[in-house]
Amino acid sequence: MTMAAARASLGRILPESSILFLCDMQEKLRDRVLYFPQIVSMAARMLKVARILDVPILLTEHYPQGLGSTVPELGAQGLRTMSKTSFSMVPPLQQELDKLPQLQSVLLCGIETQGCILHTALDLLDRGLQVHVAVDACSSQSEMNRLVALARMQQSGVFLSTSEMLILQLVKDAAHPHFKEIQKILKEPVPDIGLLGFLQGKKNSLLPNSRP
Repeated sequence: MTMAAARASLGRILPESSILFLCDMQEKLRDRVLYFPQIVSMAARMLKVARILDVPILLTEHYPQGLGSTVPELGAQGLRTMSKTSFSMVPPLQQELDKLPQLQSVLLCGIETQGCILHTALDLLDRGLQVHVAVDACSSQSEMNRLVALARMQQSGVFLSTSEMLILQLVKDAAHPHFKEIQKILKEPVPDIGLLGFLQGKKNSLLPNSRP
């Protein structure tokens, strides 16, 4: 493995070479998707920090004629919204991505995990970009689809993180000039998003005497 490949495998992220993708958090999905309010609150946290750190943000809505507009509690007012029918966010955002030659890492939040999140992640990996999925900011209508999609993405090379892990990587140092402001955001209560069982299963799979 080359030194560059070894560094890439670490999954480090920097504000100047990262972008935040917010995927399809829309009104008609509010009552269908598991943990919807919690997922949106974690994505909103990522959005606040991205704005503070000047990380670019791209927002999509899937077939808004049928699924409605982005929910207001995300806090995405003022952001340009790209409509799409493709499951992947990449085709409608292609031109925006081409404007960012320094881009290395995409931070991905939204719904649904087995649909638009998975397709977007694979398309981004295909472009040679690192993909970091905030697992506490993604969900589906089905817990099975959600959990299998997370495992599937990890098999393909996606980094699974929490929103707080990603935020702390971006800030990097308590001496950062915006740390106090971001620390207030991190002190907000973290909701249960139903992944403890999934993570416990991943932990057990690494134990020497674990059984399938």
